[in-house]
Amino acid sequence: MSRTGTTVEIRDLIYLSEEGAPPRRLDVHRPAADRPAGPSVLLWHGIGPDEKDVLAPLAREIASHGLPVLVPDWRSDAHDGGRSHLMASLRYVRDHAVEFGGDGERVVLAGWSAGAGAAMGLALRPAATEGVRVIAAVGVAGRYDLPARSTGTAPLADLDATEAGAGADAVPVTLVHGTADSVLSSSHSRDFGAALRTKGWPVTSRELASDHAGVIMTEYDPARGLCVPSPSEHVLRAGRETAAAIVSAARTA
Repeated sequence: MSRTGTTVEIRDLIYLSEEGAPPRRLDVHRPAADRPAGPSVLLWHGIGPDEKDVLAPLAREIASHGLPVLVPDWRSDAHDGGRSHLMASLRYVRDHAVEFGGDGERVVLAGWSAGAGAAMGLALRPAATEGVRVIAAVGVAGRYDLPARSTGTAPLADLDATEAGAGADAVPVTLVHGTADSVLSSSHSRDFGAALRTKGWPVTSRELASDHAGVIMTEYDPARGLCVPSPSEHVLRAGRETAAAIVSAARTA
């Protein structure tokens, strides 16, 4: 366990043990000060296998606002595309969030890139959450016309199959995207947001002056082939806006 300013980090907790495979692990970022239990945030990384460290800067920023954040490793190259890992991490939050000052009955599901699609998949198909109560979903720099890793179907396709006029039990959605994203165009979030609104779905959209990596407080390092923490103020500013969107989604759900 380590302490960074107003937050505490607990690394490499095992959330899933699979026969014949290494255990799946997650990190917890929580406020350093005790406070009444609030919603818990489950934050999913993108398509790169086992890249929870990429989301550490964003998770710390969210935790500094008083919410516990759990960030699991998951593998998109697993036989099921990562679904079993994603769902096991969701169950872990429900069963263990109270240990970290959170509420396992109020889960905010957030994801970046491929993780965003996975989060939206469950937002549109709440019956697939296996009884976990997701109170809000946040997609960061995602694409929604491809099969979600959590459900196997595209969120846009699931939305097309629903009737207009979302019910009172619809999971509120927040979409965040950088206007300078050259990996996944911000048009994906615009189109998905428009489709949600057409169906009467509760949705909030935020566009940031940032790229695919910057929205999570990182920059892409080609030598290492992954995103790393960035010291640039404009990147940090964008990441803070992303964190604020997730915190707002948790507090208004």
